[in-house]
Amino acid sequence: MSTGALISAGALPLTLYVHMPWCVRKCPYCDFNSHQLTSAAPSPDYIDALIRDFESELADLGGRPIDAIFFGGGTPSLFAPEAFARLLDAFATRTPLAAHVEVTLEANPGTIERGRFAGYRDAGINRVSLGAQTFAPRALARLGRIHSPDDTFRAVEELHAAGLRNFNLDLMYALPEQRLKEALEDVRRACALEPRHISHYQLTLEPGTVFHSRPPPLPDEEAAFRMQSECQALLADNGFAQYEVSAYAREGARCRHNLNYWRFGDYVGIGAGAHGKITASLPHGVERTEKARQPRAYLEQVAGIEQSAGIEQSGTATARTGRIGERKPVPASDLPFEFMLNVLRLNEGFAMADFESRTGLGASAVEARLRSALERGLLDFAPPRWRPSELGRRFLNDLQAGFLP
Repeated sequence: MSTGALISAGALPLTLYVHMPWCVRKCPYCDFNSHQLTSAAPSPDYIDALIRDFESELADLGGRPIDAIFFGGGTPSLFAPEAFARLLDAFATRTPLAAHVEVTLEANPGTIERGRFAGYRDAGINRVSLGAQTFAPRALARLGRIHSPDDTFRAVEELHAAGLRNFNLDLMYALPEQRLKEALEDVRRACALEPRHISHYQLTLEPGTVFHSRPPPLPDEEAAFRMQSECQALLADNGFAQYEVSAYAREGARCRHNLNYWRFGDYVGIGAGAHGKITASLPHGVERTEKARQPRAYLEQVAGIEQSAGIEQSGTATARTGRIGERKPVPASDLPFEFMLNVLRLNEGFAMADFESRTGLGASAVEARLRSALERGLLDFAPPRWRPSELGRRFLNDLQAGFLP
């Protein structure tokens, strides 16, 4: 690896992603690693496995505090508040957490029982991401969602009653047979619920999904772009500033965990199918980690490490010498693309110093490609920052592809 600036892992922010892979029902558009629940509740053994998985990652953290924790899925709200209290206590006793650590829980409106958000708050959750998707009953049915608009309204009432005002609403547009006025109405109704963050993204047909094999009738490209543009304007009018392709936030409410992804920071991934990115000292550079996708295979993977690994006690922390899952170094030739794939999603773009410090490469690794994108009108440059232009944001895939090895 050529070095423009040595990678200093200790200077990189660190977040934690915890994957909880079960859903009541798999949605036909979903390509996430999620599995339909076949019992009344997820296995309690999974919480034990997550703790052991986290212990296996401790050696790579270097004592850095965790700035944010994100419980994603699947549907994490299928787990009881006590499960999250146990996990958060286990994390805090094994490694430092930032003083004001942001702890996000993904939840679906149809899985929330009355009073449960208060339990999540008491467990340590201080941010919730609620999968509303749309407020149109017909569209919810087409998307295979198990909740109604009223379920979303009740869940938001519960959030406010629990004092969890820092919440996100997920919204989708360009839904089957959706019209512009319906997409705008979804945004109006979402803003009226007073979230601090809205994720607004286009429905896409991903390989391996039911919708990909049996496509529903979707708005054409021109109609979808008009929905995006007019919904963006409406979000701005309601005080939501766009900071990433599909993320809009009020002042001070940008998602810290996702920002760390997009800025090419480090993150630990635990749970079935979880991915992580860890920066080691050169010459090892950046490593990607991946855990077994199937919950049963993941539990067996953790159990196998538990049986074979030695255990060392260190104060209140337990460090396990065995590693769970696969670890693969990212070749230096791939780092420009991996970096740009993330940071070019951000309206703020990046400075060359960011690229050098987070990849260990010199500016020469990307200068020619940056100039090419600038000449094509896909990038703007206002020293010291490179940012996607309006054209670059519209054709982001083309802009990112310019950095492929």
